[in-house]
Amino acid sequence: MPTDTSPLFANSFSLVFVTLLLLGLIVKAGLMRRQVGHVQAHRASVPPAFAASITLSSHQRAADYTVARMRLGMLELVLSALFVLLLTLGGGLQLIHDAWSVAFAPGSIAHGTALLASLGVLGWLFDLPFVLLRTFGIEKRFGFNRMSARLFVADSARETALAVVIGLPLLGALLWLTTAMGSLWWLWAWAFWLALNLLVMLIWPSFIAPLFNRFTPLADEALKARVEGLLARCGFQSKGLFVMDGSRRSAHGNAYFTGFGASKRIVFFDTLLDKLNADEVEAVLAHELGHFRHRHILKRLAVLAPASLAVLALLGWLIEQAWFFTGLGSSASDTATALALFFLALPVFSFPLAPLFSYWSRVHEFEADAYAAQQTRAADLAAALVKLYRDNASTLTPDPLYSRFFDSHPPAALRISRLQALQS
Repeated sequence: MPTDTSPLFANSFSLVFVTLLLLGLIVKAGLMRRQVGHVQAHRASVPPAFAASITLSSHQRAADYTVARMRLGMLELVLSALFVLLLTLGGGLQLIHDAWSVAFAPGSIAHGTALLASLGVLGWLFDLPFVLLRTFGIEKRFGFNRMSARLFVADSARETALAVVIGLPLLGALLWLTTAMGSLWWLWAWAFWLALNLLVMLIWPSFIAPLFNRFTPLADEALKARVEGLLARCGFQSKGLFVMDGSRRSAHGNAYFTGFGASKRIVFFDTLLDKLNADEVEAVLAHELGHFRHRHILKRLAVLAPASLAVLALLGWLIEQAWFFTGLGSSASDTATALALFFLALPVFSFPLAPLFSYWSRVHEFEADAYAAQQTRAADLAAALVKLYRDNASTLTPDPLYSRFFDSHPPAALRISRLQALQS
């Protein structure tokens, strides 16, 4: 049980929480407004570096698409902050706790699972209007959405079934660990989390992803031969080359490799194969293999694993502090409530780290581009990127400050200029 402390600690913690929440809201909203203003200010003309390959109408479409997404994002940002405040200092989580106390003993695994599941349902309901507005509003208006209402409902039903069949038992197992493993439960929870992530990487390609999309072997023999030659040069062993029916849901295109160990597979969106020629497809895949060659996933895991251990250790300490619960609007102090409050508050306190992770991701993208330029022609990757920028309506003129803070990929102009410098 949490130790008693002065109400001063709780009040101070509440003040810090609200201050950081509002500060994060102001910074994010300010950056998003800068993005809107910068994109609109450059809407009238195509940047000179793209003038030969992107029409003015395509450039303006990308600007309008970006502005529409930003405006919806600003609304979502404000309402998300209010949602977190209602659940914490507004007493919403405490109300959920008390409601389930009628059916289950407070602090029991059943009560905790019901509490956390209810929070997940509320989060899904909160997100739903924004998902619908993006999918059937913005994406449809700009010609990207190909998902029918029927398919959307079917996807939601499958996601719900997975959450019930897999998610609820996992929540129960996590809560059992917190009670069965004593004061070092957080260490066991960390090991459980790591094992779960590895398991998901193993089973996702073969068992989970096919529930939502159809994966067929790459049928283009000429392209298949080129890809296999690239894989041999890069020393990458794959379980197979597959085409995913991404066009059922969206006109956006992509390629990726997924899985772990012997389960690795390469996946092309059918929309990508429709847009790019063979040279460009090979260059895009070489970029993805660059992430593999530079061990970017392993490097991120190497940072994420100790960071998550530190986060869980912090939770293990906070769960014993009464001010943590009362400072976030809860009179209950059981483990499930601590988990819920912690993960509601964590984004508020970790927000300043966002630009660091964005920068690290952009460094990885440059490294993958450079690797692709070694294995294929830099000009082919540049041409592929230009087509993807155009067809995906990606803005060519992001606000520099917004981009540094949020973007996981480098701005288009900078990325293309670096590739041009790598051309032999």
